[in-house]
Amino acid sequence: MAELVLEHVMKMQQERTILMELNFSMQQGEKIGLMGETGSGKTTLLKIIAGLIQPTSGNVFFQTKRVKGPDEVLLPGHPQIGYLSQHFELLNNYFVHEILDMHAKTTNEDAMHLYHLCKIDHLLNRKTNELSGGERQRIALAKTLISNPSLLLLDEPFSNLDGMNKKIIHTVIDQLFKEKNLSCIMVSHNPDEILPWADRLMILKAGAMVQLDDPASVQRKPLNTYVADIIGTEL
Repeated sequence: MAELVLEHVMKMQQERTILMELNFSMQQGEKIGLMGETGSGKTTLLKIIAGLIQPTSGNVFFQTKRVKGPDEVLLPGHPQIGYLSQHFELLNNYFVHEILDMHAKTTNEDAMHLYHLCKIDHLLNRKTNELSGGERQRIALAKTLISNPSLLLLDEPFSNLDGMNKKIIHTVIDQLFKEKNLSCIMVSHNPDEILPWADRLMILKAGAMVQLDDPASVQRKPLNTYVADIIGTEL
């Protein structure tokens, strides 16, 4: 049985179509790479799946239960779906351990293991306004993971990172998939980051799904020049 199912999910905004009717499902433990040009609807799709944006029509089902949007619940967001925005925010002038403790849904031992993986265990007694950009990104990832999600939604997790921090985030994600049966949808503009990682690749254009297949098949037979350009290959 599929862990995540989208049925006829559509999003309109001021009479403009952001997402056309999308239908797809993913299995537990699957990794889906999500690509498309800027404005193609990638972030909107992730936020609808996470329960942070209300779809105009259609339904999202996670573990057979419908994900309710912000128009239906007091606190938006599904407790078992972790979403890390490329525009994440950390509360200013808080100690790092205070930020993480607010979201912790795991044992202290598991939390310390996660902090070690994310290379932030030495930052727990720092204040958020004393952190570098790479440190903030790693703490934001740890904050998402400390809630113990079953599905992880990552929106450009490597954007604006230097080589060292990018490598750390890669290592954390790889290690997590070895240790836990996590499912993940990750947005990236970089084919080199996402093609070797994903089990399937989804390409969006102007809110419509253009192609959904395993990366090797998409590389071998891109549907059109748009897909070929997005993944950096020739038609």
